[in-house]
Amino acid sequence: MSPRADAAQNRERILAAARTALAASKEVRLSSIAREAGVGQGTLYRHFPTREDLLAAAYEREVDELAVAAPRLLQGHPPLTALRLWLGEVADYARVKRGLIAAVEATVWHELTDASITRVASAIDELLRAGRQAGAVRDDVDARDVTLLIGFLTRIDEEEWDTRARHLLDVILDGLRRC
Repeated sequence: MSPRADAAQNRERILAAARTALAASKEVRLSSIAREAGVGQGTLYRHFPTREDLLAAAYEREVDELAVAAPRLLQGHPPLTALRLWLGEVADYARVKRGLIAAVEATVWHELTDASITRVASAIDELLRAGRQAGAVRDDVDARDVTLLIGFLTRIDEEEWDTRARHLLDVILDGLRRC
């Protein structure tokens, strides 16, 4: 049985508010997320009984969006353009991920990342494979290489984010190009 339409909408608004809060600050208060989502705290807790449940759902949503973005982007763009656009989505994801790292305990964080790394690597593999088939991406790179390279995103300070994140992703993309 699927949830009522208003319950599904509330859940979506809560997740959107959590994403915004995680991207903006290391301090994530459930009361402010509920207020931003336009729901009461009782509604928030019905959907997410604990803070960790909410943060895990927000993180899983980000991973889901990255995983489905690769084939969607490949349908509408040449492989190198799709890879560039996907890396842009990775930057948005990394901003939320940084907030999440600060907000959850180490054990919860490890469980979340262990569960998501395969899905992200599969999306990278799909993009690299399409790029190689088009003759646009080097043959000697794999998903693990790209994963390690984009790991820098979690180390960019917030005040440098807008000037550095996408610029450095462009540098990575230039390095992935077949010469």
